[in-house]
Amino acid sequence: MSKKNISLGITGGIGSGKSYVCHILEQLQIPVFYTDIEAQHEMCENHEIHVALSNLLGEAAITSEGQLNKALISSYICRGDDYAARIDAIVHPQVRMKLRQWLSKQNSGIKAVECALLFESHFDTEVDKKILITAPLEVRIKRVMERDGKSRTEVLHWISLQMPEEQKMKLSDYIIINDGKSSIYEQVNHLLSII
Repeated sequence: MSKKNISLGITGGIGSGKSYVCHILEQLQIPVFYTDIEAQHEMCENHEIHVALSNLLGEAAITSEGQLNKALISSYICRGDDYAARIDAIVHPQVRMKLRQWLSKQNSGIKAVECALLFESHFDTEVDKKILITAPLEVRIKRVMERDGKSRTEVLHWISLQMPEEQKMKLSDYIIINDGKSSIYEQVNHLLSII
């Protein structure tokens, strides 16, 4: 593995098991960059983002304590693709810059980037291979309901905001099935052996 120099984009819809696969990769000494965590960090700490969000959403976007009004931002994003795209246009360039910095510092032959919106955000252009983690719709719904305490309607709404699974499959180089039956470890090891 050390002779290789390849970056893997790990993506999948909500409840597909992206984080689980990434934890397996980390156990195999493959470093992982989590774009969602970095985006949250940037939204909380980056003054430029705070100014831009305030310009977009009004002063209520930032509380008097200087914290993000997460409820306001979340409700804005849930209004539809156009609204989410406006938030993304503010946050994604900052995350992309951090990702490039991170990739340039990695010594590992293989590194991974977890990104729920890999294709939607065009972060797929930052990695060499795209890997889709997929699971049956009902399995995903159940996982998210149990994990986040959301209703079925809320979960279906979040899923509707993401790129359809079939479209992601066409754009991906490899697919890992996380249906609770197929061995994830075997699939990950097979994938690493062929790349």
